Amino acid sequence: MVRIPIAIGLTALMIASPAFAEIARVKQSSGTAFVQRNDQQLKPAPGLQLLAGDRLVTGKDGRMSLTFVDNTRFAVGPNSSIAVSEFQYDKTRQKGSFVTQVDRGSLAVSSGKIAKSDRDAMKVRTPNTLLGVRGTKFIVEVPE
Repeated sequence: MVRIPIAIGLTALMIASPAFAEIARVKQSSGTAFVQRNDQQLKPAPGLQLLAGDRLVTGKDGRMSLTFVDNTRFAVGPNSSIAVSEFQYDKTRQKGSFVTQVDRGSLAVSSGKIAKSDRDAMKVRTPNTLLGVRGTKFIVEVPE
């Protein structure tokens, strides 16, 4: 009898956990594109909620644009594989941290409140480099 309330409480905790919280939404996509979440390939339809750890993948004719909860905007170009490996944001304090992994392709970013609140809070990893974001707009290109 006691097990049921404990199971319900643990389930509620998991749902409320930041690991399962929405970090962004797809605004638009075109061509060959999908969101890789664990072992699923999700169609990036407008409004699709993204979670930390999701990978954005585009083919040679694919593009995708997103807006994050801190108002950071991404434009993912063709032949890209990009993951938001870490994302934390406190809406009340308007602070957080953001780490993006660009394995190949191109990413244009217009940074939001996270990058503006702390100059070291937003980072982009590539296969060879870790970039600290200092400006409000930047482009990262990683060849295949």
